[in-house]
Amino acid sequence: MKFDELNLEDAILDGLDAMNFQETTPIQELTIPVILEGKDIIACAQTGTGKTAAYVLPLINELSKGGFPEHTVNAVIMAPTRELAQQIDQQIEGFSYFIPVSAVAVYGGTDGIAWEQQKKGLESGADIVIATPGRLLSHIKLGTVDLSHASFFVLDEADRMLDMGFYDDIMQVHKLLPPSCQVIMFSATMPPKIRTLAKTILKDPEEIKVAISRPPDTIMQTAYICHDTQKLKILEDLFSKNRPQRVIIFSSSKMKVKELASTLKRMKFNVAAMHSDLEQSQREEVMKEFKNGHIDILVATDVVARGIDINDIKLVINFDIPHDPEDYVHRIGRTARGTNGEGLAITFVSIEEQAPFKRIETFLDKTIYKIPIDPKFGEAPPYEPGKHTHTGKWKGRSRRGRPPGFKNNKTIKNSPSGSSKH
Repeated sequence: MKFDELNLEDAILDGLDAMNFQETTPIQELTIPVILEGKDIIACAQTGTGKTAAYVLPLINELSKGGFPEHTVNAVIMAPTRELAQQIDQQIEGFSYFIPVSAVAVYGGTDGIAWEQQKKGLESGADIVIATPGRLLSHIKLGTVDLSHASFFVLDEADRMLDMGFYDDIMQVHKLLPPSCQVIMFSATMPPKIRTLAKTILKDPEEIKVAISRPPDTIMQTAYICHDTQKLKILEDLFSKNRPQRVIIFSSSKMKVKELASTLKRMKFNVAAMHSDLEQSQREEVMKEFKNGHIDILVATDVVARGIDINDIKLVINFDIPHDPEDYVHRIGRTARGTNGEGLAITFVSIEEQAPFKRIETFLDKTIYKIPIDPKFGEAPPYEPGKHTHTGKWKGRSRRGRPPGFKNNKTIKNSPSGSSKH
């Protein structure tokens, strides 16, 4: 669909034309009309599908019409990280080039000068506030921001915010909004906790889902079926044969990430850990060192997986199974982004993880090659996922069925149409 087929103002279309954006992505085609109608919405879409423009364009479109209170905050966009808040702010700046709509990004990890700039922007009543939860609440407590007149409330990467423990912060902000405020929620996955949040803060929402794209065939996917105690030995053996460079190892808890990084350091590997306990400045320093090659191995949690966008990642290792098949796609998608477009993904599968690993294979509609284990590591368990039940976080993660209160579930395949992505 062309952007000029949507009910957007001429000034918005002029801005899109100037930026050479002609066709919508699937998520934009589905969500923009619904948001323009003023309806609450919950949309499931991945990073890279154009989701930011899917809510930014209708927001600035409505604000450009006028009729909203002056010198007050009219829209709040909450994002889990400073990096995403900055990206959203940049896109609003680009899309609103021909429109008198003001925006201010509010996030932590900055100095006193940046705090004062954010404070000034809030006190002057920027039309749109893009904020991380903690920093927004800090300004609210100091009385520098008034949300009582806001007409739009957007939660971007809502699942990631809940993973980072921001549920209470979200609810505190939501309570300060007027009942008439339109709520727009985007999430990469739709686990039960997201549906619970949606039922709490959304009013008769429409649900839209863009089916997750499968990993490219240029990623060679492999697995070791092993005992949990064999994982570290296999890992050490892999790295002894080939010096690790540009490697990301994913684990599902920050405790495991810390332990694994410490163990690899004792083995004299050049490694760093990336998890939500790190301060923003520490995360930035780790990423900088990894990008420039001073760190060979990055051990990370799923919480930060989506924030890792580096070319030439040679290898992704799943030290344990992710909580969700879509998280698996996120993880291995960090590779195959370089100039040659090829990558390798290795997953360690313990006995307890066989059932969820089989679900990943079912989700991908693909049988992942199982690498035989060297006899020196001992006997490997047989791959019999049907014999092993899993009682962890996979319980209740089924995509089938929806709780009451959701309607018009629209699903569209994320086709590689060549449309611009935001």
